[in-house]
Amino acid sequence: MKIEQIYTGCLAQGAYYIESNGEVAIIDPLRETKSYIEQATKDNAKIKYIFETHFHADFVSGHVDLAEKTGATIIYGPTAQPDFNAHIATDGEVFALGNITITALHTPGHTMESTTYLLKDENGKDVAIFTGDTLFIGDVGRPDLAQKLDSNLTQEMLAGYLFDSLLTKIMPLADDITVYPAHGAGSACGKNMSKETFDSLGHQKEVNYALNPALTKEEFITELTSGLMPPPFYFPENIMINKMGAESLDDVKKRAKKALTPDEFVQVADETAALILDVRDPQTFAAGFIPNSINIGIKGQFAPWVGTLITDIKQPILIVAEDSGEDEAITRLARVGYDNTIGFLKGGFQTWLDTEKDFDEIVSVSPEEFAELIDETELKVLDVRKPGEFSTSHVEGAITAPLDFINESMKLIDPEETYLVHCAGGYRSMIFTSILRARGFENLIDVAGGFGKIKEVEGIKIVEGISPCSLDSNSCSKS
Repeated sequence: MKIEQIYTGCLAQGAYYIESNGEVAIIDPLRETKSYIEQATKDNAKIKYIFETHFHADFVSGHVDLAEKTGATIIYGPTAQPDFNAHIATDGEVFALGNITITALHTPGHTMESTTYLLKDENGKDVAIFTGDTLFIGDVGRPDLAQKLDSNLTQEMLAGYLFDSLLTKIMPLADDITVYPAHGAGSACGKNMSKETFDSLGHQKEVNYALNPALTKEEFITELTSGLMPPPFYFPENIMINKMGAESLDDVKKRAKKALTPDEFVQVADETAALILDVRDPQTFAAGFIPNSINIGIKGQFAPWVGTLITDIKQPILIVAEDSGEDEAITRLARVGYDNTIGFLKGGFQTWLDTEKDFDEIVSVSPEEFAELIDETELKVLDVRKPGEFSTSHVEGAITAPLDFINESMKLIDPEETYLVHCAGGYRSMIFTSILRARGFENLIDVAGGFGKIKEVEGIKIVEGISPCSLDSNSCSKS
């Protein structure tokens, strides 16, 4: 028996490859199917089942494409109503895979069809549970997404169902079972996930608040429904794509990989009102970029920020990349359902410069220069980190202007004033600054290295552990 976790960091997502005696099951596959097929071929095995724990909101699954290419059966849990051919498991249904078995445990709560899959080894011993978004390491799935499919549901109802699922289906299982969730830290599917991507159930019973036996149902519901950030715009769209079945990634990439000269690039952008998405490193982008383009670097949490900030999933997109990075950008856009990439700049930004077309720049300063500016001038500081990050510690006098809520944060900015903009490490601040530059805000200065480097500079006053500024205020309490 082989269990392999295939973890994709940019989505904080775990898919699973399970093989026994020549038969393979894939759990929650990504949209790229090639690696699963190649691994099965290498193992001289056949993919028999594709298990889906639920209709995912944060990525597009490759279940339909993989089934078409391999003949595997797609399995969903009870109540699921996909628009394609699939086997809807009953609670407790057992699936044979080589010498092992996988049992469907219906665990509604995150969504109504959410199902945990219990793996038993050749001797019938419980070995692992694949929990999807029902149980994470350190957390559980948020209860405010399934309403997109059923308006009669409330997050309080779903939280109650989740409490019952954990109490009756998960908690009775043996402590030595391994928990394999669908996500880890960085995913928006939970509030406080651990950076660990698997753990023993026994340890989770000790440290995960949601498995505390002393927690009442009412307390659980209150805890689970408080402090939820709004889900990214693309979540409802991805749920529907996964319910209907996505177009093959192969077809998406064929359509998207159109190399355009600078003149063709301009023409296509004008004719389609395409968004120009520059995926280069933030500091490389700052040194020169196509006017009105925005920067979301491919090396960071690319797909989640695309989904948060590009609100129309069908928006035509033109890509500017370097080192032949357009293929990765197209793939990572498609992972979250952005399938309307219509081309890329052939040869990257250098070809733009070679044709002597106009370009723009963003001023970026070091943390040391930042320290000098706030000491010698009255420039205001915009902190674009999340409110929770800001409340933990921030530069004295800084204004909280989260990237997550950029349209609200933009209202804080006087176009006639100059601001210093920082995040934690320099990635989000360039996204923020590039978007506002495209909207006509010229007086924003990026701080390279972000708060992580700012804290290391002597003389900068840091406020620890106070509540974040209100979006309605222009300053923070300095007490």
